[in-house]
Amino acid sequence: MTGEYLRLSPFVFIHREVSALRQQGFHVETFSIRGLADPSEAVNAAQRAESRTTFVVLPAPVGRLLGAHARLLAGEPGRWWRALRLAWATRPPGLAALFRQLAYFAEAGIVADRMRERQLVHLHNHFASSSGTVAMLAAELGGFTFSISEHGPDIFFTPHWWRLDAKFSRALFVACISHFCRSQVLIWTPAERWNRVHIVHCGVDPSEFTPRTHCARGYRLLFTGRLAAVKGLPILLEAVARLAPRHPAIELVLAGDGPDRAALERQATRSKGEPRGRSETAPNVN
Repeated sequence: MTGEYLRLSPFVFIHREVSALRQQGFHVETFSIRGLADPSEAVNAAQRAESRTTFVVLPAPVGRLLGAHARLLAGEPGRWWRALRLAWATRPPGLAALFRQLAYFAEAGIVADRMRERQLVHLHNHFASSSGTVAMLAAELGGFTFSISEHGPDIFFTPHWWRLDAKFSRALFVACISHFCRSQVLIWTPAERWNRVHIVHCGVDPSEFTPRTHCARGYRLLFTGRLAAVKGLPILLEAVARLAPRHPAIELVLAGDGPDRAALERQATRSKGEPRGRSETAPNVN
């Protein structure tokens, strides 16, 4: 589960993990808090197929919402009240945040009810922010285990707001994409549970790529990803600009798109009078 599984950027690496687990014989069902605003956003056959089987929580009909919580409350009232107390205890400060927390609790009821209906025994969630809150509360409501994949680094800027201590101490395990990520997760995890915090890199399937042998010395660089400053692209452009006088054949190709594309193109223009590389719209990665 994640907040926007079917959106292109998270779909790429999360779907790769889901597919690998299914190939190993695991039964995996996918949940997304929000679906695609426009079905045309599904850009390939795999994404279209996954969108047809993914359970989408929102928008939730009132009947589904009330029915889910009624079943949970009637089945195990003590557990329902404990989950509500957990939602209250882990709420961020402020009235607006309280209403958001109650919304997460409402969504968690739908997830927990669906998990029970499908007889699913474990919920894994990507990102410890809002969907992580839903996962934690759903696990408490439904009486099943949950785990989290964490990427960072933005979540570590507001650890108290998202109550990382509560989530990481309750999770069955936490999968971190890097050593840095794990070091930050350990800060908010009780020492006796550090053995449950693992590094799981975002992998790729080598069979999807065709190796090419380059005979000449290469000066062509490739970046694939979201065109956002947080990815370090301003530093990359500056580095290429500094190398250009000594290596005039150097070329940087950016494959992707994102919110900072225009600013990055302006930076490239300032560096050499015109962009040295070209920006190509392509399925991006997070």
